[in-house]
Amino acid sequence: MPGIVVVGAQWGDEGKGKATDQLGDRVDYCVRYSGGNNAGHTIVVNGERYALHLLPSGILNPRCVPVIGNGVVVDLDVLFEEIDGLAARGVDASGLMVSANAHVITSYHQVIDKVSERFLGKNRIGTTGRGVGPAYSDKVNRIGIRVQDLLDESILRDKVGAALEQKNYLLVKVYNRRAMDPEQVADHLLSHVERLAPHIVDVSRVLNKAMDAGEVVLFEGAQAHHLDVDHGTYPYVTSSNPVAAGACVGTGVGPTRIDRVVGIAKAYTTRVGEGPMPTELLDADGERLRTDGAEFGTTTGRPRRCGWFDALVVETAAKANAFTDIFLTKLDILTGWESIPVCVGYEVGGVRHDTMPISQADFARAVPIYEELDGWEEDISDCRSFDDLPKNTQAYVNRLEELCGARISGIGVGPSREQSILIHDLL
Repeated sequence: MPGIVVVGAQWGDEGKGKATDQLGDRVDYCVRYSGGNNAGHTIVVNGERYALHLLPSGILNPRCVPVIGNGVVVDLDVLFEEIDGLAARGVDASGLMVSANAHVITSYHQVIDKVSERFLGKNRIGTTGRGVGPAYSDKVNRIGIRVQDLLDESILRDKVGAALEQKNYLLVKVYNRRAMDPEQVADHLLSHVERLAPHIVDVSRVLNKAMDAGEVVLFEGAQAHHLDVDHGTYPYVTSSNPVAAGACVGTGVGPTRIDRVVGIAKAYTTRVGEGPMPTELLDADGERLRTDGAEFGTTTGRPRRCGWFDALVVETAAKANAFTDIFLTKLDILTGWESIPVCVGYEVGGVRHDTMPISQADFARAVPIYEELDGWEEDISDCRSFDDLPKNTQAYVNRLEELCGARISGIGVGPSREQSILIHDLL
């Protein structure tokens, strides 16, 4: 049975949660494989809005087992706050599984994240300040705290003490901040052990056994391709690998297990934080997209930068992730435009580029080349099949499919679970 990866095709906030939730009632496991609580998914079910930050979107489907993989960095305060918030609304998260190898975000990671970002000034990256980057840095430097470490108090205290020996010097001597007490940090982490312990599992073994038994596993990426630390618009990226290949590394499932890769692309383009975005609109059109699309971060509340659809950005992601399908979200937001520009190339220093430039410096200077497509006035929020869509809307979707190089199999025409059109089955 299939292993399906859901990947953002732009700079995040594409609506991965909606697409994952669409599939969630048809799969057995929904696995978050990268990122931390710097990412967020908003899902609307029966008129109720749910904002998820660490838990996979499949949590809202009772038959789907939610899993947090080893590629995720976990803020335990946020995790249990999110679980409690869902419980208060009748959503049971007792079946959650958490990888013993996942790393933990500590209070010193959060402090380092905030003070270092301020220290960078105009060269800041635009992080959320939640400690995600420093947690991944410690992971790579082999001084990170893993979930399994909380099960042995002496090991945990030794690891926290060793990590803070270095970081306190940095805080005091470089950032002019007060040193942090390793005992207090360890005590706070240990306060979660009793509640966390029943959820800790060997995720790799659980998922491989499930797939051997013919069960369906859905791998949910956070952020998106162009925020990937290796493949994104570096250095304005996240600290992990949200690309499809990251699903294997972040869970312990081999690449031959992956059958489908679904890219999620918004019908226009948005980005949060710093970094180049060729189609960004700094005018009334950009403000209209932001307002109509409610483009404010689920986790941070920050206003998103908005612009027209950039086909080169999505085509690059389609190739690198081997998209079998694209799910196009928020198409309804484009209703009412007389014409809709789509970026089909860039001009850089007098030279046309039909793919993303290899140089980050060139991409930062890229001027979009637009193709104008006819808009539509009809309300499409009640459409439930491709044939229900106005002819101009169909033409817009067909042209994006041609430009992106992967078939568009699903379309979002509103925020609710039922406001979707499936052209091709994703399972």
